[in-house]
Amino acid sequence: MKKVDNPQVKRASAVWLGVAAIAALGFQASAQAQEHSAEQTYTGGIGRIINDNCVVCHRDGGVGPMQFETYEQVRPWAPLISMRVANREMPPYAYDQHIGIQDLQGDWRLEQEEIDAIVGWANAGAPLGDADVTVAAADLPDPNQWTFAKEFGQPDLIIPSSPYDIPSTGNDLWSKEFVSTGLTEDRCIKAVQVKPRGDAAAVVHHANSDVYIEGEDGQLENYGQLTEYAMGKWGEIPGDGVCRMMPANSHVLWDIHMFPGGVGATAKGEMIEDNVVEIGVWFHEPGYEQSAYNQDLRLYGMREGYQNGHLIIPPNGTVMTQGFHSFDHPVRIDSFQPHGHLRMRAASLEIYYPETGRTEQISQISNWSATWHHSHLYDRDAAPLLPAGAVLVIKQWYDNTADNPNNPDPEQWVYGGSRTGDEMSHAWIAVTHLDDEGYEKLLADRMQASN
Repeated sequence: MKKVDNPQVKRASAVWLGVAAIAALGFQASAQAQEHSAEQTYTGGIGRIINDNCVVCHRDGGVGPMQFETYEQVRPWAPLISMRVANREMPPYAYDQHIGIQDLQGDWRLEQEEIDAIVGWANAGAPLGDADVTVAAADLPDPNQWTFAKEFGQPDLIIPSSPYDIPSTGNDLWSKEFVSTGLTEDRCIKAVQVKPRGDAAAVVHHANSDVYIEGEDGQLENYGQLTEYAMGKWGEIPGDGVCRMMPANSHVLWDIHMFPGGVGATAKGEMIEDNVVEIGVWFHEPGYEQSAYNQDLRLYGMREGYQNGHLIIPPNGTVMTQGFHSFDHPVRIDSFQPHGHLRMRAASLEIYYPETGRTEQISQISNWSATWHHSHLYDRDAAPLLPAGAVLVIKQWYDNTADNPNNPDPEQWVYGGSRTGDEMSHAWIAVTHLDDEGYEKLLADRMQASN
């Protein structure tokens, strides 16, 4: 598994650990883990792991419900921390181990050695170690700063929504409006992030953005998807060698879904004044598109499993949906982000090859949560290469029973829709569109690298 060292991109770690009865924890680490961790102490290594992976949220003013900035703050929570990391519930990055592609950009998951160290340390009584040793403080990003500022500087373009006051209670709200980009020439996107401003993160459920251009009749026409934001998502990097275009004289259509009082761990249950959502865009240099393949981000729906054309989940019931999508030219799959609401529990991405009858597992998420949406970005050397005619098979599972800890009411009928209490069934997937020559070159380059 490839790790990303920059904490601004690598983690947005830990949120709601929950107050749990831990007296009956009873977790037993493997003999190997205990032997490996027997000498681990807070100052000897555990503090560094916690600072690098947890403090970004578990700090003064962070979204975590307790602070982990010092040993004194961490020590009382050691058994619960141990249980959560051993079960891979924390950091909150639901992506199954040992299934499909494991080489990801922006992967928050701990290495197994780090998990073993924390478990052994907690089992040993969470010792401090050498009190004269100072654990390096976490390199924390400003929560109001842009995710990619350290790599690329400030955005080349910021597109804000209009400010709205969001009440502390009430029904779901939506805002749709056009905003001019002000671009005077076509530009390829290097990175893009959607960021609710300040306390707006508590009430913004999602914020989609489409690019529109003026047609021959003077009316605005949809050019394609710009990006998508949902709770927990840190942004997207299309990557080198591809162009996700923002055309000259274009407009962005905002589609923002807000939930009064908030949803998830950041919910404050308060009125949010002047709620604003911003898109930050970083561009490649002009002319970059001449040597790049086109990439787009699209919503890929799943309709198999619908009843009479509708997604319906009965009280105390479960449902699975699936969708099939193919291309008449070679493509590379650059990212995968499943989407659902409170009853969704799992998702998967597979590729079916009609010529051989083989199905390949690509990604699986078995403990999905609506409060942490992740765009799983495949490392370029591992991103799936599909020949023309190969089929994407996307599946999602929904659990409307009391066994689903995110389910507010298992006695309700749940229908497909846009409200927080409704459900959705689609995945956001970034696709680079290749020609035969480009496809064969990428295959040859991978074969050469593996030799």
